[in-house]
Amino acid sequence: MTDPSSLTVTIVDGYVDEPAHFGVPPYISTYPRFTAGALVDAGVPAQQITYHTIDELREDRQKWGDVARADLFIYVGGMTVPGKYVGGTPAEPDEVKELAWTADGVTLLGGPVRFGVGEENAGGVETERKDLDYQFVAKGDIEAAAFDLVENGLEGFNNRMRDNSELDRWAEYGAFIVEQHPNHPEHLICEMETSRGCAYRCSFCTEPLYGNPAFRTADSVVREVEALYSRGARHYRLGRQADILAFGGDGEAPNPDALRRLYGGIREVAPDLGTLHLDNMNPITIARWPEESRECIRIIAKHNTPGDTAAFGLESADPVVQEENNLNVSAEECFQAVKIVNEEAGWRPGEDRSDAPTHGEQAANRLPKLLPGINLLHGLKGETRETYEHNKQFLKRVYDEGLMVRRINIRQVMAFAGTEMSTTGAQIAQDHKELFQTYKREVRAEIDQPMLRRLAPAGTILPDVHLEYHQDGRTFGRQLGTYPLLVGIPGERELGSIIDVAIVDHGYRSVTGVPYPFDFNNASMNELSTLPRVGKQRAGDLIVGRPYKNLEEISAVVDPSVDLSAFTTTDALNK
Repeated sequence: MTDPSSLTVTIVDGYVDEPAHFGVPPYISTYPRFTAGALVDAGVPAQQITYHTIDELREDRQKWGDVARADLFIYVGGMTVPGKYVGGTPAEPDEVKELAWTADGVTLLGGPVRFGVGEENAGGVETERKDLDYQFVAKGDIEAAAFDLVENGLEGFNNRMRDNSELDRWAEYGAFIVEQHPNHPEHLICEMETSRGCAYRCSFCTEPLYGNPAFRTADSVVREVEALYSRGARHYRLGRQADILAFGGDGEAPNPDALRRLYGGIREVAPDLGTLHLDNMNPITIARWPEESRECIRIIAKHNTPGDTAAFGLESADPVVQEENNLNVSAEECFQAVKIVNEEAGWRPGEDRSDAPTHGEQAANRLPKLLPGINLLHGLKGETRETYEHNKQFLKRVYDEGLMVRRINIRQVMAFAGTEMSTTGAQIAQDHKELFQTYKREVRAEIDQPMLRRLAPAGTILPDVHLEYHQDGRTFGRQLGTYPLLVGIPGERELGSIIDVAIVDHGYRSVTGVPYPFDFNNASMNELSTLPRVGKQRAGDLIVGRPYKNLEEISAVVDPSVDLSAFTTTDALNK
């Protein structure tokens, strides 16, 4: 029998993306954390557990030695929804196999990879699970497999799902892993699980494969946040659930008291957190229990941080598609849910409200506290050309009614074994390929761009933007959080730095910004010309007239109708 205290373990994170779980940097998913906690619970010392991301291994071949030398090598990963990623690149099947070949010890594969490994991350690709040359493949929970494998002397395990009593321990014990993530601490957001499984059975979704909703207690989640906070984590997203409103209940009806304990408890143990966001919120819950949902949404908006997004899985506004794919919310019900979230949480910090937060967020020129996001999925059974028109009319109604949505996510379906989807989805996606691209362009131009101007007008301040990459003479960055805005800033600034940004212009799905507070006396020509109604000629005039002592002197040079006070401060002018 192998002594657990003598084992060395290496965990490699190939990243995950599921309907209710995200783990591509700057996110870290629950899988490696829970797995590390299970190993500790089984007797492996924490100091003998090494964690790497797949991007680390690409950048430094020496770190492959940790894979080779480990007594136990564990790979976690798997993408069950298609996406495009900036912060990291998910592992390819060939890389996953190379890891198995490199390891001299026992090898274990797990995570959502068990649902299938596609040769490409694209919509409409039918997937098939492959063992990828690993000795053991966890067809249940990877963390339970890791625990049992160590308990059994690395000789095997029974595929099973962990229970909540185990999770209570493992979530807390595995918090130390975040310190080994290359983004820790400033640029790392911890995905938090409040539940998994779903009470509904949409045809395309893998979340029901986890069974009916199984909720953690508020105390359990709060203890995990406290453990992560003690390890330097400051950013959290309650993203691992099908519906945050149903937390602590029967899986369908809202439970305001449970949400009050959850959010209030997190704020108590993590008083200086930087981000508290969520992901999934089921619009059918709001439609069926509007008053209880309103109370829950008010609780969330009181405790969260600005720019939060509640992803609504409308999937299709076409009643035929809804019927044939067991979609649980109609277009009318989703519209009413969008309206309710706008009414209860679409306000900005600093506005005069009796339920305004007490967390020091006073500036009114910030993003709204919480807005819906709309998920639309194409390639579902029953889709026709009319489906696209139904979806566009729904989005147009939302905009014309003066409401806001933070994000419109349009994608094509991926078919997975165990769901009701078949290769039919791939064929529909192929048949409608040209129509799909035209429709996306129309939505971007007619809805996305004017919606961005509405929810983030010029002068809106985005604090703590992390600068990530250069392109075409500009620097691009994002805040940490759920579906953060991509911001382009004139000039090439130091990557990895964190700055505050004021929005000056809007693209289809991104914005242009300048450093805040804006330094008129030292700004470049490119920076000056991006300001509203300034342009190159007035930017040149501003440079000639330097230095300026106050905004009145600047306003005399540029269009006096532009309120420049949103972009700078007196201190910035006089420094």
